[in-house]
Amino acid sequence: MSDDNKLAVELRTNFGKGAARKIRALDKIPAVLYGHGTDPVHLTLPGHETMLITRRANSVLELDIEGKGQLALVKDIQRDPVRQIIEHIDLVIVRAGERVEVEVPVHIEGESYPGTIHVVESNTLLLDVEATHIPQNVVVSIEGLEEGAQIQAHEVTLPAGAKLVTDPEILVVNISLPRAEVAASDEETSTEDAPEEDAPAE
Repeated sequence: MSDDNKLAVELRTNFGKGAARKIRALDKIPAVLYGHGTDPVHLTLPGHETMLITRRANSVLELDIEGKGQLALVKDIQRDPVRQIIEHIDLVIVRAGERVEVEVPVHIEGESYPGTIHVVESNTLLLDVEATHIPQNVVVSIEGLEEGAQIQAHEVTLPAGAKLVTDPEILVVNISLPRAEVAASDEETSTEDAPEEDAPAE
């Protein structure tokens, strides 16, 4: 576990919207920690450090809760829709060696055949991974793929130790021609197939 993911947090005893606003005014973030059959624990997280860590998907935090260590997976982040500041975070207790199911972003690498485009049909894949070794993304190479090529979930090379939970037949990437070229090609075909008009009688 990286030191960058360590956070000293505080237990929180005041609840409600008013208390949450006061916490955010101090550049801190209200959060709740739950899981493994324990009662929810309400926490206050340091604002700046937490924002930096949670820019990465599926962050696992090493919490120092008033001297007691606890690993936690960021389960949900609630943001202000306008200002995009973090309003609240849900954390789930995890343990070293435990496996969890998480949505991992798809990262496209390479360039498809000249003149084609790629469409990402699935932006994430649901994987079963070790909680303390969650991959940042899954890499899908489209290098040199031609029109009509498709990559399904079962064809994606997964990080070491990861297992695919997503439907193996789900389409991840589709290679095609730009719409303008397809329309032009269809128009040419239509013109070629059109019957010739009778020549005018002399």
